Amino acid sequence: MEKSRVRVYGYRWIMLVAFMLVIAANQLLWITFAPITGDAARFYGVSDLAIGLLSMIFMIVFIIASIPASWVIDTYGIRIGVGIGAALTGLFGLLRGLFAADYTGVLIAQAGIAVGQPFVLNAIAKIAGRWFPLNERATAAGMGTLAIYLGIFVGLALTPFLVLRSSIATTLMVYGAFSAAIAILFFVLARERPPTPVGEEARSLVFDGFKRLFHQREFILLLILFFIGLGVFNAVTTWIEEIVRPRGFSIDQAGLVGGLMVLGGVVGAIVIPPLSDRMRRRVPFIILALAGAIPGLIGITFATSYSLLLASAFVLGAFLLSSGPLGFQYAAEVTYPAPEGTSNGLLLLAGQVSGIVFIIGMDALKSPATGSMATSLLILTGLMVACLALATRLRESALISGDEGG
Repeated sequence: MEKSRVRVYGYRWIMLVAFMLVIAANQLLWITFAPITGDAARFYGVSDLAIGLLSMIFMIVFIIASIPASWVIDTYGIRIGVGIGAALTGLFGLLRGLFAADYTGVLIAQAGIAVGQPFVLNAIAKIAGRWFPLNERATAAGMGTLAIYLGIFVGLALTPFLVLRSSIATTLMVYGAFSAAIAILFFVLARERPPTPVGEEARSLVFDGFKRLFHQREFILLLILFFIGLGVFNAVTTWIEEIVRPRGFSIDQAGLVGGLMVLGGVVGAIVIPPLSDRMRRRVPFIILALAGAIPGLIGITFATSYSLLLASAFVLGAFLLSSGPLGFQYAAEVTYPAPEGTSNGLLLLAGQVSGIVFIIGMDALKSPATGSMATSLLILTGLMVACLALATRLRESALISGDEGG
């Protein structure tokens, strides 16, 4: 479609904001217990690992639900696909608040919210591809991914504050009411597609798309990068209090460390994907993101000064998390015409599998004497170095470098 014949619509930004709010609410509910692991374990009378399960169940459920969710998104569209995710987030978020005093009830509610997660996250590239022209799609994907980071940031920074000043039960009820309100707002504002297409939309069927994905060298490399990079992020955010507690930091400080890591990701997601769009390049920015994340992870591992720990968290987030939206859009381009929901979902699926492995591994390798997780963090750092080496073998997206305008 020629550039002169492509019309874009201002409503695309309303659609994007409504979608972003659902993502943020879902991720807020996921990360709630990470910065208050010790307090939550005492409140429910369970182990730290049982509290970790409240986050890890999102990864377990994602493995089961991701491919069906992608199929629903690509077959039935945005309103039905994302609508399922929004409804589950709002309903089970509210139920979690109502049963906040009972660990089993909270775990069941977490599982319900977790089923909604892939219906939301797997649609990031779909929204970008349907509502935005090609030269804005990495930016739109970046904003969708930005919403993930904002939800996590609020959960990490606000939860300790609310718990210390009220209670765990009150905090869960506040979050539940918020998630229910966001779900209703989405159904009021969401539209399936713009009045006229804003770019090429023709995509192969979902299961035909799988064949293309696994015959595409760049996608396989990207799958490995997401397996390691997203797994590192999931593990570090899940155990953030456990990581810093042996060095004498409080839950307030742990929440701020995690929050600043995600705030760095917000900055990275705002700055780097638009630069990628402007320069019509993906691979150099993916390499930059992975290279910059390594010093931040080393700082998280060893910093004993609180200011250095905060700086390391910001650097880790700014680089590692900015690679997410770039990866989603790069995958959509190099696997075209495979459906965006399918490629998006498989990348996230890889990170959920590794997240479970890394979370369990970090708990198993924790020092019995001090509780330190330095050994496992060093292993993760080595895996990130391997990621960087693999990223240098990626080839540039022909779709973005060859695009003439729409």
